[in-house]
Amino acid sequence: MKKNLVIVESPTKANTIGRFLPKEFLVRSSFGHIRDLPEKSFGVDIKNNFKPKFIILPKSRKVVSFLKKEAKKAENIILATDEDREGEAIAYHLKEVLGLKDYQRIVFHEITKNAIEEALKNPRKIDKNLVYSQFGRRVLDRIVGYMLSPFLWRKVARGLSAGRVQSVAVRLIVEREKEIKRFVPQEYWTIQALLCKAQSAKRKAQNYNSKVKANFFALLIKKDGKTIPKLGIRSKEEAEKIVNELKGAEFIVKNIERKEAKKNPPPPFITSTLQQEAWQRFRFSAKKTMILAQNLYEKGFITYHRTDSLNLSKLALSSARKFIEANLGKEYWKFRTFKTKSKVAQEAHEAIRPTYVQNTPEDLEKKLEKDQLRLYDLIWRRFLATQMKEAVFDSTIVEIEAKPRWKSQESNAKNQKRAKNQEPKYTFLASGQTLKFDGFLKIWPMKFEEKTLPELEREEQLKLEKLLPKQHFTQPPPRYTEATLIKTLEKYGIGRPSTYAPIISTIQERNYVEKDEQKRFRPTEIGIVVNDLLVKHFPEIVDIQFTAKMEEELDEIAKGKKQWTEVVREFYEPFEENLKKKEE
Repeated sequence: MKKNLVIVESPTKANTIGRFLPKEFLVRSSFGHIRDLPEKSFGVDIKNNFKPKFIILPKSRKVVSFLKKEAKKAENIILATDEDREGEAIAYHLKEVLGLKDYQRIVFHEITKNAIEEALKNPRKIDKNLVYSQFGRRVLDRIVGYMLSPFLWRKVARGLSAGRVQSVAVRLIVEREKEIKRFVPQEYWTIQALLCKAQSAKRKAQNYNSKVKANFFALLIKKDGKTIPKLGIRSKEEAEKIVNELKGAEFIVKNIERKEAKKNPPPPFITSTLQQEAWQRFRFSAKKTMILAQNLYEKGFITYHRTDSLNLSKLALSSARKFIEANLGKEYWKFRTFKTKSKVAQEAHEAIRPTYVQNTPEDLEKKLEKDQLRLYDLIWRRFLATQMKEAVFDSTIVEIEAKPRWKSQESNAKNQKRAKNQEPKYTFLASGQTLKFDGFLKIWPMKFEEKTLPELEREEQLKLEKLLPKQHFTQPPPRYTEATLIKTLEKYGIGRPSTYAPIISTIQERNYVEKDEQKRFRPTEIGIVVNDLLVKHFPEIVDIQFTAKMEEELDEIAKGKKQWTEVVREFYEPFEENLKKKEE
């Protein structure tokens, strides 16, 4: 009996899908990409409208031979590779290599029984625009890498290479390093007052026991009603002058503002924010995070992990509500949807979430490895938090006026009054907050400080215990971490969900950047030399806006709004002309 052949990219994905399909379905893996541009030659026919010369990868020859045999025996062939640009390209190459005329293409956001059955009911053909977008990216990257590298060999050293998007990432790191080296620290001072309620001084002497601290700190923020800027007090002498003026001053409560402050939960994860959070919490590299997420997706525990959409399905939202109300209480649930900021995000896709919210991290302890479980726990908690009430704090802000007592030696009353009016008036600010309702913080812990102020009243006089002047110096901008570099690339529109991790891996593998003791990026000497050369001779290659525009054009190809060959031509012609000039 002939079977239905389903082809996916990985053996793990094949095993998971196989569990959901009846016996008449056979699931096989292509083990990733089966075709690509040749490694040892250019592989792009410039004169023939940039036609790429794809070859079967040496590692894939046995797999291709096996899949051809399986395809001949099958009644129907279903291509079930991932739903993004790379997945669509793999499906296209399978169709071409296996010579498929009659086939079905199915896509899904998660590997669950329902999702697979729904996808089989709604097959489609390969999305040529998505494939052409991948062609465009691959050909552009090959042009830059293949044509620019010999220029670097002549100018610097053999074996060097340049990348279209990677070079921008290196530039960001090099420029940050130069900024740090140019930075000149500036001295500034802050002044805090340690205050307490006047009547509590006696109670303290009597060992008065209270949960609320009688003393508290307040920060100097204004002089004569004008805000003191960050660098407003520039030296020890200036700070000491203020401290001397405040000796013996009266500290009076002038204003008390009590209000409820609410903190909303963060949005669900997309690729970039998952990579950032995994770095901040566990110090996972972007590459490691993507390997772990890939594994969780292929095992059917989370939705597709390469996404820039904040969308959540109705079924997922309903499941979250049921779980929260049953396990945490009805008072914790709140329906929320999130708007995707990215102009190019595909709203049909979903954010990264657990496929079944009922699968708690505790339930999966024996099914997942340690780091897989840590990442799953992060995704599970973040998703549930998005459907929970905000945390509520009781917030108190107190303005305290400090007026130095008049010490003038003037003799007559008129002069005394004038001197008193010229005395400076200082304003201090004290703030406190206490958690009233934990809301989403019950499941998504975040750092916050609870600070309780004593009960105060307007016009109440306070006792000054001590003044604390403190010296500070402005700090240079920090080096990039993996998290902050991804955030910056995303902010400028450089790279896409599938490319952040490869960008970061590539610039390290090429020895253009390295990590310091704090795991922050610093450029190597060769990285600085290569970057400076590219900035001087090929500024558009390392230009942030230019690279972001190219990314947008690749997205336009995916939507069918631009021809991939035209986008490549518009880049190639001025690039080749500039390269010729440099070689003359």
